[in-house]
Amino acid sequence: MAGRPSQEFEAEVVVVGSGIAGLSFAWKAAQHAKVLLLTKKNAAESNTNYAQGGIACVTSSEDSDELHIRDTMEAGAGLCQEKVVRQVVKDGPARVAELVELGVKFTERQNGVGQEPDLGKEAGHSKRRVLHAGDITGRELEKALLAAVRSSPQIQIREDIVAIDLVTSKKLKMSGPNRVLGLYVLDGASQRVMAISAKVVVLATGGCGKCYLYTTNPGIATGDGVAMAYRAGVKIANMEFVQFHPTCLFHPSAPSFLISEALRGEGGLVVNAKGEDFTKKTDRRGSLAPRDIVARAIDEEMKETGAACVYLDIRAKGGEFLEKRFPAITETLRGLGIDPAKQPIPVVPAAHYQCGGVPADLDGTTELAGLWALGEVACTGLHGANRLASNSLLEALVMAHRAAESLPQRLKKLGGAESIPEWKEGKAHDADEMVVITHNWKEIRQLMWDYVGIARTNKRLLRARSRLRLLLQEVQEFYWNFRVTSDLLELRNLALCAALIVESALARKESRGLHANADYPKVGRQPRDTVITAGKI
Repeated sequence: MAGRPSQEFEAEVVVVGSGIAGLSFAWKAAQHAKVLLLTKKNAAESNTNYAQGGIACVTSSEDSDELHIRDTMEAGAGLCQEKVVRQVVKDGPARVAELVELGVKFTERQNGVGQEPDLGKEAGHSKRRVLHAGDITGRELEKALLAAVRSSPQIQIREDIVAIDLVTSKKLKMSGPNRVLGLYVLDGASQRVMAISAKVVVLATGGCGKCYLYTTNPGIATGDGVAMAYRAGVKIANMEFVQFHPTCLFHPSAPSFLISEALRGEGGLVVNAKGEDFTKKTDRRGSLAPRDIVARAIDEEMKETGAACVYLDIRAKGGEFLEKRFPAITETLRGLGIDPAKQPIPVVPAAHYQCGGVPADLDGTTELAGLWALGEVACTGLHGANRLASNSLLEALVMAHRAAESLPQRLKKLGGAESIPEWKEGKAHDADEMVVITHNWKEIRQLMWDYVGIARTNKRLLRARSRLRLLLQEVQEFYWNFRVTSDLLELRNLALCAALIVESALARKESRGLHANADYPKVGRQPRDTVITAGKI
């Protein structure tokens, strides 16, 4: 039977999520405290594991911090916080050096004297600065960090755990300033709900790409951290800025396979069925313009011509180069009957990265005492209105390190852990109509794709808001009347994140970065963040 309560678990620090942010933090935090790491599936299943491109970091004498900062700020369309950008760029080389010490082997090349990093170039970057491990960088990082975490006696990993909600002192009507006391989670193996108390809860849950019908994200990307934080009373910022990756493979057998931006960095061109490089009509940088620009150009081309997809043409580089530089992508494509050395690759844009989220400082702290946010779930001010390619892994590493460094001082201020009540399921019973969950899941993803995609209008957004309000009500009734399951919990979070995206999009009366509204085509004079406060939805 689902949702049966079990004994309370206690930990000093609970980390929710096992991507690069969660693993990096857990690894370093274990020097100061006992850490419980919770993950929804197996520990290696995360957005990090699917990252093909690499880590943007200044390591070449031809590059500089100032150039990386300028590129990041330009891509962010006026909403980046310069202080944050400077700190992340400055700290990058030291964090990358730690990865190398940990055993991560970045691809190198011969320079005539010896070996040096084989730096890639991606859209929006003025220099080659992307460190990579072939085209499976995320997988290599995940493997090294997971090994380090597993070897620490201070870290306990619990897999197949789905977080339900945060527990705060305000919820329990305790006196004093509001703070996090722990959280409720569902153990997928036993189907029991557990109460876990902690001094600090770290959200490293990734983004909400599964809000959309087409996405490069894995199935776990249901916006759990953002939804949990919002239900706990935390403000959410800039959720309208959903980054659509311009080149997701268009193929029925691999609907979520990403074609790395690094292919365009190595000379690949986005073309239409006639072989025309239409992107240069929009931006002089063509296929190497920032992602928001290229994705919109593709969307407009497809709508104008009625085409189901466009193409990425990298035939000029030849098979030998592709097999060496992009072995995993080349092998996958050939397995699907597409030889990138002989034919253009059919591609479409797909939801890829959440630039907004839980507002967090440089050390990961949020407005709610004891609650931290790291990685994609956080809105730090680094990405602004559009993330520069390969800055996400860099941000996760830097913020996780800074958060772990500040942990001893923070733990002293927070005091001891408080006991939290066991989960009460009341009169809830097992659901007899699971088709409701399946239907609502599909409807949310379809309406978000149709009404809240790359190109938006007020009319579409208002339609989405109206339907989502009804869906939220249905999901909430289902949640209270039936025992919780992982599918229901993910649907609950997905619906709330979709509503947050729509509400944020309606609040922005301009087109900036990743948010393009035909009713407000111009960029406003005063850059500002969109903040959704508790109770708005």
